[in-house]
Amino acid sequence: MLGSITLKRSPRGLEALPTFEAFASEPDDDLDVAVGAALYARDHHAELDAASLVRELEALGSALAAEDIAGWPVRAQIDRLSRFVYGELGFAGDAADYYDPKNSLLPDVMARRRGIPITLALVYAEIARANGVDVAGVGFPGHFLLRVGPPDHALFVDPFDKGRELDDASLRALLRRAMGHDAHLDPQLLEPTKGRQILVRMLTNLKNAFAGRGDHARAFLALDRIANLVPTSTRILREHAMAASVIGAVEIARADIERLLELEPLAPDVETLRRRLEALVPRPAN
Repeated sequence: MLGSITLKRSPRGLEALPTFEAFASEPDDDLDVAVGAALYARDHHAELDAASLVRELEALGSALAAEDIAGWPVRAQIDRLSRFVYGELGFAGDAADYYDPKNSLLPDVMARRRGIPITLALVYAEIARANGVDVAGVGFPGHFLLRVGPPDHALFVDPFDKGRELDDASLRALLRRAMGHDAHLDPQLLEPTKGRQILVRMLTNLKNAFAGRGDHARAFLALDRIANLVPTSTRILREHAMAASVIGAVEIARADIERLLELEPLAPDVETLRRRLEALVPRPAN
């Protein structure tokens, strides 16, 4: 699990992976990012064996087992892991086509050895965890990071830049790039991110990548998975309703707006929502 130092795979075994809808309804502490990434990839790879993909990811770190890096100093752990992930295994940040949807789909990241910060962080964290290294994902603004080591001695790693260790100056530079020159490096920005939020961020990247290519149907699939993860988010419900309308999924749009009216009966745009609901008339059958 990327958001934690431990990994909670299903006690029923990987062969018993649930649907994404069932997975998303589990408590936050039980959400395994690797499993979630494998499950949503099935929307775009119909023949994908999600359990085999997770096993393949788990197996990546086995080549380091004999080195017993768990007891090494944190900086030495980072150095060895980064040489292994980016050198020996050949993973790299896809700077040439950053917004390619493949960079947000785990089977493609595994096959192509290319990704964006958050998917490369997942690979790095799985390998680190398999070798007893304390690691957590950090949803830093604009650029996903990894925290390696216990909280009182943690160091930060850029998974997109060959596992480069980041000092305070580097972290501030990343923050300014994302939020402007007046941004303050609040320690809370460096706290570990929960698995649910990591998956929402991964799927948001995927949705935006498809939308940027004009593939609204696949963008809607990713948005639908976000809605599974955060079903009471009124912001996501609004976006989901609009996207459903765009692709002609009238009944889905109607259900979204009805749910919004239940959750926010006093919302400032309640009258607009009601008018939109009235305008969503199902198309007559041919």
